[in-house]
Amino acid sequence: MSRSLLAAPREAPKLAEVTSIDAQASDHEVALAIRAGSHEALSVAFTRWGSLIYTLAMRTLQNSHDADEVTQQTFVSAWFSRHLLRPEPSALPRWLIGIAKHRIADLRRTQARSHRTGMTIEAQAEPSPPTIDDAVADRLVIAYELERLGDPKATIVRRAYVEDVPLATIAEDLGMPLNTVKSHAKRGLAQLRERLRGGAPG
Repeated sequence: MSRSLLAAPREAPKLAEVTSIDAQASDHEVALAIRAGSHEALSVAFTRWGSLIYTLAMRTLQNSHDADEVTQQTFVSAWFSRHLLRPEPSALPRWLIGIAKHRIADLRRTQARSHRTGMTIEAQAEPSPPTIDDAVADRLVIAYELERLGDPKATIVRRAYVEDVPLATIAEDLGMPLNTVKSHAKRGLAQLRERLRGGAPG
């Protein structure tokens, strides 16, 4: 498993250090420093609990690449949603495990959708005239109209109503207030319905 947070997705923010922390700091001090915006504290947390998160993911996913990806995404999500962390004693490891469980569930949903898509493509590869049934056509239209909403509404509506991800989890992942996510979800769904009925201009 990779041991460097430098492998985290490229969009990780480069904020100035606001709290100094060291490897001997208590869990509570590390949590306080992460919430305050300390990259150093996040690195301490990664060193301290990265193996735990990796083991949890590996036991569930049975794939080292997927487990490593979940581990990285867990700490990236923790950074972006650090304002939601309650800096209480022993809260940080439980919080990280909770994030990891969400990332594992997200990955398994993605894999299940990919599997279903692969089966659909394989079935359509049979030597017969190409046809698209109503259900497939509907999904294509919905996907097209969904993308036209633009982000963040498109992402929020897709995750909430297509992937069935809780709004609280989406807010956590995107680092947005829950009420803002709820508002985007409501307006985005209304726009999508109007477009599918042909009632909204392109």
